[in-house]
Amino acid sequence: MRPLLPFLPFCAALLLTAGCLPRETRVEAGNRQQILHRGVGYEVNELDPHVVTGVAEGNILRALFEGLVTEDPVDLRPVPGVAEHWEISADGLKYTFRLRGDARWSDGRPVTARDFTASFQRILTPSLAADYANMLYILRGAEAFHKGGGRDFATVGAEALDERTLQLTLEHPAAYFLSLLTNPPWYPVPVETIARHGPLAQRGNPWTRPGKIVTNGPFRLTEWRQNQVIAVEKFPGYWDAATVRLNGIRFYPLDSVDAEERAFRAGQLHVTEYAPISKIDAYRQHSPHLLRLDPYLATYFFRLNTRRPPLNDVRIRRALALAIDREAIVTRLLRGGQRPAQALTPPATAGYTARARLPSDPAEARRLLAAAGFPGGRGLPPIDLLFNTSENHRALAEAVQEMWRRELGVEVRLANQELKVTHAARRAGDYQILRGDWIGDYLDPATFLDIFRGDSGNNYTGWAQPEYDAALFAAARTADPAAREELLQRAEAILLEGVPFIPVYHYTHVFLLHPAVKGWHSNLLDHHPYKHVWLEP
Repeated sequence: MRPLLPFLPFCAALLLTAGCLPRETRVEAGNRQQILHRGVGYEVNELDPHVVTGVAEGNILRALFEGLVTEDPVDLRPVPGVAEHWEISADGLKYTFRLRGDARWSDGRPVTARDFTASFQRILTPSLAADYANMLYILRGAEAFHKGGGRDFATVGAEALDERTLQLTLEHPAAYFLSLLTNPPWYPVPVETIARHGPLAQRGNPWTRPGKIVTNGPFRLTEWRQNQVIAVEKFPGYWDAATVRLNGIRFYPLDSVDAEERAFRAGQLHVTEYAPISKIDAYRQHSPHLLRLDPYLATYFFRLNTRRPPLNDVRIRRALALAIDREAIVTRLLRGGQRPAQALTPPATAGYTARARLPSDPAEARRLLAAAGFPGGRGLPPIDLLFNTSENHRALAEAVQEMWRRELGVEVRLANQELKVTHAARRAGDYQILRGDWIGDYLDPATFLDIFRGDSGNNYTGWAQPEYDAALFAAARTADPAAREELLQRAEAILLEGVPFIPVYHYTHVFLLHPAVKGWHSNLLDHHPYKHVWLEP
């Protein structure tokens, strides 16, 4: 046998060479393991489908839960989910769903029709204070049950005919009803599991934590480290597990869009929630294949607290709205294909475009401010503008602050807080001006206009106008499309006359996407059913 000594230098050289090889990035490992790494924009505090309201939560919940119907990955048309098929009555009021026999919770129990009725009863129970409870008002008797203290759920149009047959009866026909069912408020939740961990209809129940949570979607929760990562893995008991190609997803909360972009550049993320305004031109020039500017059914606006002076004066609210140069904001600042917003509803939403407008008109803004007793802004106390922490939000707030100073002489103080703090201030009405936005839940103008109804859990401004509510009520019950549109036009005109908010721009979704991600289709709602997404190195 030859001595080993002559081979030692060669072996050492191999080791040294291997040690100098670049380390595998998170994205490279994810491509190999079929694990998607996604930024979600901020830290989520809850994963209860009946309580959450934010985009990040929705993006995570779509991996964990599934409703009666789900979405086609390309055009988002409703396709069978837990329900394998359904029938609609001739008058459009009764929907009868047949649940599939192999739909399972992650603890192995079958998903039943009674799981859905119990879930609907829970979100409509007043003690839960669900912001989205009004989304279920389309069910016969749901509004009366919710506002009347939740005493007799038998009056609500949701009935389990047997373990696998669910019948829903509507207050009025709605062509978009099946699309409504893809949203988290309509997801079933494991009521027996929830009850084991605390009160069924009370916020703060810890049932959504790892080791406790039970879900029914294509993935199940395995890890949740606050401010670090939420991890999910493929659920082998999911009825359509054969379609699911990803083995897992990692969701990362990053409040800073700059930090998120750096993580993407370093190979730590496949997809970001946003791209920094300051980097858009550089990506356009040097890496256009990584930059996405997707259409998005969403509007960026400022909520105005109409309960507090000086914003209880509609003249001041309107002056602030008219003094904003929206064209300059989208062309010089945002630079991502956004459109100036002079109304709440994005143009051409299901064929609807608002006729009423809040244009840019600094001269009229100055006249209104003077008529309110503050010519040139003199005598008007400083006004606070609150926004959640983000470099993009700060850049826009500073631009608007300067416009109000230059055009009106109004002093505006900027305050940024973590998202959970701004949400708490929003719920308590503890703000003057608050950054906000609305992303459509379905393709219809009502998804935008309903948020400013007097009884909406998403209003937060203190503004309520009976004529506005009446127009929306009538529109929901009007079958003729032309007559319905006129009622919606009337409602939006009343809203813009009252100015409880200031529209700024209609979104595009500006974000970064790694070329390895496949099955990620551009669509107006920015929904991407994960069971149709995969990775190709």
